[in-house]
Amino acid sequence: MKKIEAIIKPFKLEDVKEALSGLGVEGMTVTEVKGFGRQKGHTEIYRGSEYTVDFLPKIKIEVVLSDAQTAAAVDAIIKAAKTGKIGDGKVFVSAIENAVRIRTDETGEQAV
Repeated sequence: MKKIEAIIKPFKLEDVKEALSGLGVEGMTVTEVKGFGRQKGHTEIYRGSEYTVDFLPKIKIEVVLSDAQTAAAVDAIIKAAKTGKIGDGKVFVSAIENAVRIRTDETGEQAV
């Protein structure tokens, strides 16, 4: 099993969700986060004063899938989230040792 964590622009959430649903992904966790990478934020003017916005709003999507589904899901996320501009985000893939569904005590891929 693999865990995919994707950090994307907020307006791309629906596109990514639809792309993953098209692959048969049934569940995901979505969190509103703030952060920055190479873009290092930007400056804005509010009431005549200029200030720096270091942390930009992003969306973090977490999905746990079988090894067989992982490559297709990563490709789908990249295609759906890409704008070609700085700040598109990142995708991280890590191994999951085990999973347990609390309601039924199912373990491993059956729990996912």
